[in-house]
Amino acid sequence: MTATTLELPIPGISCAACAGRVERALTALPGLTDIAVNPITRRASLRADGTALIDIDAALTQAGYPPDLTTTRLDIQGMSCASCSGRIQRVLSARPDVAEAQVNLVAGTAQVRHAPSLPPADLAGIVTKLGYPAAVHQDAAAPVVREDEAATLKRAFLTALALTLPVFVAEMGGHLVPAFHHWLHGLIGSTPLLWMQMILTALVLAGPGRRFFATGIPALLRGGPEMNSLVALGAGAAFLYSAVVVLAPGLIPETSRHVYFEAAAVIVTLILMGRWLEARAKGQAGAAIRALIELAPDRATVLKGGKPTQVAVADLRPGDLVLLAPGERVAVDGTVAEGEGHIDESMLTGEPIPAPKAPGDPVTGGTVNGTAALTYRVTATGADTTLSRIVRMVEGAQNARLPVQALVDRITRIFVPVVMGLAAVTFLLWLVFGPDLAHAVVAGVAVLIIACPCAMGLAVPVSIMVGTGRGAQLGVLFRRGEALQRLSNARLIGFDKTGTLTRGRPELVAVHTDGIAEDEALRLAAGAEARSEHPLGAAIVAGAVARGLDLPPAQDVKASAGRGLSGVVEGRRLLIGNLAALTENGIAPTPLLRDAAEKEATQGATPVHMAVDGRHVASFALADRARPEAQDTIATLHRMGLQTAMLSGDIPATAQAVGARLGIDDVQGGLMPGDKLAAIGRMGAGSVFVGDGINDAPALAAAETGIAIGSGTSIAIESADLVLMSGDLGGVPRAIRLSRAVMRNIRQNLFWAFAYNTALIPVAMGVLVPFGGPQLSPMLGAGAMALSSVCVVGNALRLRAVR
Repeated sequence: MTATTLELPIPGISCAACAGRVERALTALPGLTDIAVNPITRRASLRADGTALIDIDAALTQAGYPPDLTTTRLDIQGMSCASCSGRIQRVLSARPDVAEAQVNLVAGTAQVRHAPSLPPADLAGIVTKLGYPAAVHQDAAAPVVREDEAATLKRAFLTALALTLPVFVAEMGGHLVPAFHHWLHGLIGSTPLLWMQMILTALVLAGPGRRFFATGIPALLRGGPEMNSLVALGAGAAFLYSAVVVLAPGLIPETSRHVYFEAAAVIVTLILMGRWLEARAKGQAGAAIRALIELAPDRATVLKGGKPTQVAVADLRPGDLVLLAPGERVAVDGTVAEGEGHIDESMLTGEPIPAPKAPGDPVTGGTVNGTAALTYRVTATGADTTLSRIVRMVEGAQNARLPVQALVDRITRIFVPVVMGLAAVTFLLWLVFGPDLAHAVVAGVAVLIIACPCAMGLAVPVSIMVGTGRGAQLGVLFRRGEALQRLSNARLIGFDKTGTLTRGRPELVAVHTDGIAEDEALRLAAGAEARSEHPLGAAIVAGAVARGLDLPPAQDVKASAGRGLSGVVEGRRLLIGNLAALTENGIAPTPLLRDAAEKEATQGATPVHMAVDGRHVASFALADRARPEAQDTIATLHRMGLQTAMLSGDIPATAQAVGARLGIDDVQGGLMPGDKLAAIGRMGAGSVFVGDGINDAPALAAAETGIAIGSGTSIAIESADLVLMSGDLGGVPRAIRLSRAVMRNIRQNLFWAFAYNTALIPVAMGVLVPFGGPQLSPMLGAGAMALSSVCVVGNALRLRAVR
């Protein structure tokens, strides 16, 4: 790694002290010189000699000042095996101005985090120089590229097939039917027949098969051989040997003067067929992304000057009023302005029941209106819409590399060179101990062809692509692909209570007082809580409004996390919160109210106490009903062999009551935010935490796997590893089942890929021949190699049926 100058934007710098901390963090790293941090421009300039950008990124992030790196996605053509993707990834990652590169063989993409000073076009140029044409990704272009690739390969295969058939029939037909051999040679003659086979095979190699030589030979000369190199060497060796037999037979011993034009032509034709079928299957693997992209309509009807006008969806702007006809798709995100009806959101949330909509309710682009005419006001367009965010999240998950991929990378990095060495050893052994030169050539070519690492390279990413796409269809949105592997090892599922296991909408169910009228106590409490955003406070306000009470103004309202709030209402000092809040402020709880609150808590209600001017005068019981699917979800998780826990900030008695009703194994209540994080830390390996994705963000980030209960219109939940878009708790076991299915599918693929090569390479080398077994034909090797990749992709496609 050579020395290079880096310019890194660091948006967190706000003063000279920040700049000093950034400079100290950089100075602590070895290999960094010429460090200069400018607090005005919020940039750091430095010279790195042998220090990777990812280490610099980690050091600055740990110091609290993460650099603002650029993420570029590249569309790459010509990758055919794990050696191709591995080489591209190594070259990109080796650059000092690149922090991280992830190459996805199935999607034909690379995701690169790099310094902003490195132009994305330069990254594409680096990959193109390696022999793999690359371009900076344009939104929604990937599905078209995949379809174009399949169509191109189909044409190449059909052309090669038309040229190969005469060669194959002329050579193999004579072996199968001796009379046909004599008739054909008598009709055309032996020499013209050989010339015909040579010319047609040359056309196959120079035409449809040119792609193998154009990519494989340069890769071989650069010292990075890959699958195309194996095909080019194998088919090229078979053709050149046969051409020498035809053009200069005197150079070959008489006993070895056999031609293998049909092997060279069939090898190319079969591999092209395999790649065509593989490209078609890959296109099906990306069908979920394509279906999401196609959900958005092209045009919408906008009210302009009171008149409906058809406009392109790309021309919509926030604030526009859009008319939505019955059965029409919603163009972009918005809120209902007029009308009431139902909208089918199943394609985004997996929830089959249409959602009711009324003025003020959100609507999501891509969903389908029911039988009512609605008008909605646009709130988000373009890349800011929910649909666009979903597509980006799914694409990001599909580009991820699971930990299991590291094993595949280590093997495929050395696999092709080892195979070339084995082919050379095979050739020499057959040359020394075999009957003639021809058998040595056939054995060497068979080893080169049979040992393609395509199936290995496809085993993991194709399963990720299909699995995450299927998850999106089921309303399970994986934000990080590695969560697929971690979730499959889940052991303990922890839940937040309020808003997760319960509806999150507590209701006032009882008021207990001592020395004050119920309505007066509720009126005062509601006046103070009207200034609060806490859901319990909102329940008290709603209870007062339901009784028709007026809400007096409050002053000096202060909230304390996990305790409650204080304020002044009508000249009286109020303290509203739990018993701990009363005690900490030197207020003795009234036994009557304390006992009443404890009794309510045993029934699952949350007590909220109020003191007026230093005296405990009221206790409010607030109940948050459990979600209707919560009990079934917990039971399902238990049947799957998983333990469950509930971590709640609610008082222990209330938490225990809810937990007992739902059948949860371990219930912890009365947790402050810090206590909840500590509890998650104690859960250990295989821990999963499920929260509502808003106030649970720290807990979701701290868990090994965080699952956010979201909704189709609220997916900005950056702390979770995956989001249940419908808000249905049943998505938790659904996500775990999907994760287990994906990992099981990956293990099946890897077993097939490794077992295939382990078993067939020795057969191609001829280890069975001394025992009377067969010597593997290069043609059969080409067919088996193509079949292996198709089998791996086909097995992954079974994940589309997971329910």
